[in-house]
Amino acid sequence: MPERGGATWLVARREIVERGRERSFLVSTVLSVVILIAVVVVPSALGLDGPSKQTLAVTPDVPAALVTQLQARADAYDVELTVDRVADVAAARAAVSDGDADAALTDRGATLSAEQDPDDDLALLVQTTARDLGTASALRERGADAAEVRRILDPSPVRTAQLDPGGDDAAAAGVAFVVVLLLYFQLIGYGNWVASGVVEEKSSRVVELLLSTVRPWQLLAGKILGIGALGLVQLLGMAGLGVGVAAVTGAVELPDATLPAILAVLPWFLLGYAFYATVFALLAATVARQEDLQSATGPMNLVLMAAFFASFAAQSDPEGGVARIASLLPPSAPLVMPSRIVQDAAATWEIALSVGLMLAAIAVVVPLAGRIYAGGALRTGKRASLRETWRAARA
Repeated sequence: MPERGGATWLVARREIVERGRERSFLVSTVLSVVILIAVVVVPSALGLDGPSKQTLAVTPDVPAALVTQLQARADAYDVELTVDRVADVAAARAAVSDGDADAALTDRGATLSAEQDPDDDLALLVQTTARDLGTASALRERGADAAEVRRILDPSPVRTAQLDPGGDDAAAAGVAFVVVLLLYFQLIGYGNWVASGVVEEKSSRVVELLLSTVRPWQLLAGKILGIGALGLVQLLGMAGLGVGVAAVTGAVELPDATLPAILAVLPWFLLGYAFYATVFALLAATVARQEDLQSATGPMNLVLMAAFFASFAAQSDPEGGVARIASLLPPSAPLVMPSRIVQDAAATWEIALSVGLMLAAIAVVVPLAGRIYAGGALRTGKRASLRETWRAARA
């Protein structure tokens, strides 16, 4: 029989090689890459995150000065403006109805019409420009010279100061959401993969051959380590690819919270995976058929889902009571604490306590899972209770 450590690593290596070749793993990886690239690149390619493209049908009675100013100011209002001169009001309305124009400017610039509501940026551009031109005209009628008109309409800008230069709550919350979403799918996906692998080996009797050369706890540890290594590689690959594509294409401006988020993900993936994969393996050891697996692991899937929903509280109010408590409890900490860390809302002692509680929980479930796995690895037939598998291991 191989040495303890050697046997565990042999099993882990087997899991990496065998699982890494599986069609399901390859397909999920390819799909993840395609979805990631699409999310990063497609909005930019379609112009969804660029200026609003607007075609404006303009009647002859609209002052040329207004049209000129609209074109000059459009960029400042994030509008890519195209002006289409038409013969009259009827032609302007027809252009909008036919889809040749997004809006029509009529009544000497006093009316902006669209099929539904005009684009917000375009409406603000027209209203502000028309108001400024009207004010300038009134000032000139009262004897103001050109310099005075410019001074009134273009005053010195208000100075702004950021009291918390390092804080960008909206960007941090957005990054936190992506981090939690990625962690959730990794934990639930690979946790269930461990459970499925346990039952697959039991139903095919492969486990009988494996247990003739290695001990149950070595087989369980190797399985968890091997599948976890694949999950970590996939997680790092997705994070690196996403950052790389965003940096190369310039499609997405990465907020400052991106790097801290990636650094926060890694240890919490390891802690969360060690806890959940062990529990999933423990529950899977009580069944011998894939059709019974869902009922065995269902409660743990619900726990993970509850932790995922608890993370929303951390994103909206990272210093609130729900977020603080959920970030300390082992079942929810892997999904809630990273969100608080990314938003710089977790104190050092809270992080240390949360990590300590996670390690304590892992220290409890690992030997428990080893005992249950040893008692249930060779059991076939109907689902056994945890007590039955515990007694079988002792026997």
